[in-house]
Amino acid sequence: MAVTIKDIAKKTGLGLATISSYLNGGNVREKNKVKIEAAIEELHFEVNEVARGLKTNRTKTIGIIIPELNNIFCAEIITEVEDVLRSRGYATMLCDCRTDEKREEEAVEFLNKRRVDGLILMPSGNLGRHLRPFLRKNKPVVLIDRNLKDIECDSVLVDNRGAVKDGVLRLAHAGHEKIGMIAGPEGVFTAEERLEGYREALQEAGIPQCEELIVRGDYTIAGGAASFRALLERNPKMTAVLVSNYEMTMGAVIEANEMDVLIPDRISFIGFDNLEFARACIPRLSIVTQPTREIGRRAADLMLQKLEGEMPLEERVRVKLKTDFVEGRTIKKR
Repeated sequence: MAVTIKDIAKKTGLGLATISSYLNGGNVREKNKVKIEAAIEELHFEVNEVARGLKTNRTKTIGIIIPELNNIFCAEIITEVEDVLRSRGYATMLCDCRTDEKREEEAVEFLNKRRVDGLILMPSGNLGRHLRPFLRKNKPVVLIDRNLKDIECDSVLVDNRGAVKDGVLRLAHAGHEKIGMIAGPEGVFTAEERLEGYREALQEAGIPQCEELIVRGDYTIAGGAASFRALLERNPKMTAVLVSNYEMTMGAVIEANEMDVLIPDRISFIGFDNLEFARACIPRLSIVTQPTREIGRRAADLMLQKLEGEMPLEERVRVKLKTDFVEGRTIKKR
């Protein structure tokens, strides 16, 4: 016969309310916690999560949707999110939508039917109508890295505009005027913010803008390689380039090697993210770095604050974190 919380109460001499509070993650005195844990181990008690979920209308599960599982930026963030949530007794259910808006809509519907308590996602597109059924249930949604045009959600972002502006100004201060930009896909929040930072930097530096010096990639290694080649073929006098995400940075470096383009002797270079890759390159890359662990931690903390009543569900919170710049040896003065 299955052990119940009444058996735990009898064994410990504690009230059912105290034991229930402990099992549901509430605050319990340390001495009572020790008694309950000892009784659970001795009696081999197992929580019936399905029954508890039906009673509390909570599943202690958070849905996570990301565009690409093999994207190192996504992976580092999600690792931190899972660590924080697991430490507070929450499980996660992860969906990879492969940068496909339709797959993302299907993932939201799937997680909604699985009655997850909240949703953390990095949107693939810029519209969020498919999130409305979830929000109507008064369940929290936290966006990572990107905002949506048509719906208000909590979000944890980085200063994309300021990060790229700082990088381009570094190139301008080194004497470069023909500065190329490998931007991200049109309509993606981060891509547009970073492109705007590029334009602002040129304006501040007094450098005329030239659309020929901008190529849009697709946030992939192959896209970065193709964009780098296209930029050079289109702009033979270009002396510097900033690449606006990690995968495209890797692709651009690979293509530079294939084309025998020397960095920084021929092209000064600033990339994005992945300090290990930057250190492995010869010469060491100058890169913009994003605080991936802090992004994940802040997103998880925000979700927990909403779920545990520490912050009103209707209050919209937008966190914006600073990026950093790691100086390498790929910016050459002119």
